[in-house]
Amino acid sequence: MHTVAIQRRRHGAVTLLLVAAAVVLLSAAAQTAAAHRPRGCGVTSKYVRKHQASEDMPLDADVFAVPPGRNAPQQVHIGLADQTGTSMFVSWVTVEAEGNSTVLYGLAADKLDLAAEGTITRYTYYNYTSGYIHHATLTNLQHGTRYHYAVGVGVGDTVRAFWFTTPPAPGPDVPLRLGLIGDLGQTADSNSTLAHYESHQGDAVLFVGDLSYADKHPLHDNNRWDTWGRFAERSVAYQPWVWTTGNHEVDFAPELGELAPFKPFTHRYPTPWKASQSSEPYWYSVKLGPAHIIVLSSYSAFGKYTPQYKWVEAELKRVDREVTPWLFISTHVPWYNSNNFHYMEGEPMRAQLEKMAVDARVDAVFAGHVHAYERTHRYSNIKYNVTDGKCTPIADRRAPVYVVIGDGGNVEGLADELTWPQPAYSAFREYSFGHAVLDIKNRTHAYYAWYRNHDGNKVTADTMWFTNRYHMPNHDDSMTMITAKAAC
Repeated sequence: MHTVAIQRRRHGAVTLLLVAAAVVLLSAAAQTAAAHRPRGCGVTSKYVRKHQASEDMPLDADVFAVPPGRNAPQQVHIGLADQTGTSMFVSWVTVEAEGNSTVLYGLAADKLDLAAEGTITRYTYYNYTSGYIHHATLTNLQHGTRYHYAVGVGVGDTVRAFWFTTPPAPGPDVPLRLGLIGDLGQTADSNSTLAHYESHQGDAVLFVGDLSYADKHPLHDNNRWDTWGRFAERSVAYQPWVWTTGNHEVDFAPELGELAPFKPFTHRYPTPWKASQSSEPYWYSVKLGPAHIIVLSSYSAFGKYTPQYKWVEAELKRVDREVTPWLFISTHVPWYNSNNFHYMEGEPMRAQLEKMAVDARVDAVFAGHVHAYERTHRYSNIKYNVTDGKCTPIADRRAPVYVVIGDGGNVEGLADELTWPQPAYSAFREYSFGHAVLDIKNRTHAYYAWYRNHDGNKVTADTMWFTNRYHMPNHDDSMTMITAKAAC
């Protein structure tokens, strides 16, 4: 047994060395190719999506079906209840009656020997009253472990069973796969995006805002929050989604007498803000394996001396890059975007926070809002003086890569008006629906890929090897590995 263990360890070490060697060779080849491209030269994809209407799926669509059975739990989802995943929220809705708020869970489907008692909340929004919204917290979970759980365990009610795997423990060389989705909505394209992501099934999803688009319906029809919850259940009940709020979560409608911002979102989707030493649910942080993720709110005050600004300032100082070498920011409105839709809309937040991000050597900033895809080179604009009008981003290896991933498939359709000429900071852009996956291999390298929804199929359209800004600060990764079949 001892000899076998040693052989396995040696085999694992050899495998890691081979992976590292392959990464270095690929990176070197890409750097050589990049040397023959003009610096800053970007690609605008030549792919043009077949025009079709972007409409929400009908209410009787299969993906919106109410689960059968008496008072069956629906819209089941999980989420991180602490920063690392040793506590997990389980949330669901019952409609006919309150039912039982207990979650049974354990290490085997036939042995749910642990229990967590939940709470119930409801809310009204204009002429809508929600079902009974349950939230329970599972505690003392082990990292990297599969747990089975059941909800609806009251007498006479319908029991539904699910499972999830907790994220890996924080550590510099722990592999981690993150799905990246934004502006999802509930159209046929949304369904394609979710189906394509499910074939990758990461450890967690970093969601950059705009969930249901209920506010696009008359009177902010909150029944569309319910349909979205049932639609997304097939993923969110089995793995945590890290939520970022977008403009379609604000739901501020004084004309309807609704003055409390984020009301539906706050009642339905809890976040680990208290564990993050935050003062509001809309900005917080999590630590998953080798990644420290900071979530920001584009629609809360972020100016100097505001609670969010002061929290970001303090949170960046708490990051330990020896434990979590990969540092990401998630926000909704992009700081860099070369699409005419929402162009320069992120300037106020960028002007306030970009210098902090550059000084902290953030690896990437993920955003949505613009219903297209874009990835930048490493550029910064921290010398921008708002009073003299000079605004020229420059290449900066300390800066993050900015990724706009607001292409989930929502009812508002694609943002198909690009600015010309393509800015120097823009590496690749395309107005198509899709999603991305970030595979962190170790403390120095991560493989990123964006997948286009192509007439129902999944197509790899853009890839890049990220090199870590803490461990490899001088490596110019953002000029490499453009896979699009287009030339500068």
